[in-house]
Amino acid sequence: MSPFTKHTAALLGGVLLAALTGCGTSAEKADVQAVGTGAARTAEPDRAAPPGLPGMPPVLDAKDVYAADRGELSPVVKDFPSRVYVPNTNSDTVTVIDPATYKVIKTMRVGRQPQHVVPSWDLKTLWVNNDIGDSLTAIDPATGKTGRTVPVSDPYNLYFTPDGKYAVVMASMDRQLVFRDAHTMKTAKTVPVDCSGVNHADFSADGRYFIVSCEFSGELLKVDTAKMKIVGQQKLPFAGAMPQDVKLSPDGGTFYIADMIADGIWVLDGKKFTTPKLLHTGRGAHGLYVSRDSKEMYISNRGEGSISVFDFAKRELAKKWQLPGGGSPDMGGVSTDGKVLWLSGRYNAEVYAIDTTNGKLLARIPVGSGPHGLAVYPQPGRYSLGHTGVFR
Repeated sequence: MSPFTKHTAALLGGVLLAALTGCGTSAEKADVQAVGTGAARTAEPDRAAPPGLPGMPPVLDAKDVYAADRGELSPVVKDFPSRVYVPNTNSDTVTVIDPATYKVIKTMRVGRQPQHVVPSWDLKTLWVNNDIGDSLTAIDPATGKTGRTVPVSDPYNLYFTPDGKYAVVMASMDRQLVFRDAHTMKTAKTVPVDCSGVNHADFSADGRYFIVSCEFSGELLKVDTAKMKIVGQQKLPFAGAMPQDVKLSPDGGTFYIADMIADGIWVLDGKKFTTPKLLHTGRGAHGLYVSRDSKEMYISNRGEGSISVFDFAKRELAKKWQLPGGGSPDMGGVSTDGKVLWLSGRYNAEVYAIDTTNGKLLARIPVGSGPHGLAVYPQPGRYSLGHTGVFR
């Protein structure tokens, strides 16, 4: 699709897509020591883990892929100020919030239709995905200032391969997965897809494959990381399915996929890639976030203004928190200490800070129009797999 056609279609369909779609409408590779997290950086793995993708930092604990996310910051980010970065899709800006005071510090102009703020694999840069602007804008998390803008076609979302070699652009309207050099963003390989609306993803524990959601056609893809090749595709068994965020279970055995139309999460065996089963969570299930202790997963139900809490051990919903006065909780992340869940309010031009111990709303902060892929930064972890902050 030519840039003119793509942009014209986006402008004409913008209002409809905002109502119907789920999400709108490395730097040079460092060694494990450089991106490790404190004591976990030098500790031996707690349990033997199978060999992963060549070049990927070894899994610390075979029974918990999030073992490096316990709370101690990597030396790379430990001196970065704690901030919440909010891309305002309709305002073409990024709002910066001080989480200690719940106050807006500043609002920065970026490219057209910023969708997500994405930490780079090496943790040194935040990339603003200017979807309609066909560019990525770099933010220096040490200073909070914008830097270079890199031309990239249709960067709806952005991920990084676990070995740190490639960025993977979810080019939704271009109908492509584009593997790019993680530092220069030069194209390495373009993978056409025949599903519609490539959207979110997550990687297997060994990094050898990843699962991708296609929101407009209600499909899932399985992609071989090293070969940069689609090796599986399936249609979800629900009329009008609209899959969104994807998250791997701590034990690495299961992928969970939020679905806005099915109002729940799909439970998928990624290795077998058989038909997943649906667990209802709430209307407009959208974002998925793992608690700092890896025991629970927070599910934002955008259509009903609530957050469901999923218990990994019991494999069932434990509780649900309703936002007082309603809202449209969308994308976000968890604070370093795990005590606060931050979510954008997509249709309410606001951000929510939620106490993870009891679900109490701590703050409701006005921001720009169409806040979307909010990033809490810095967060614990040795490296980033992308999106709003998926750390391992």
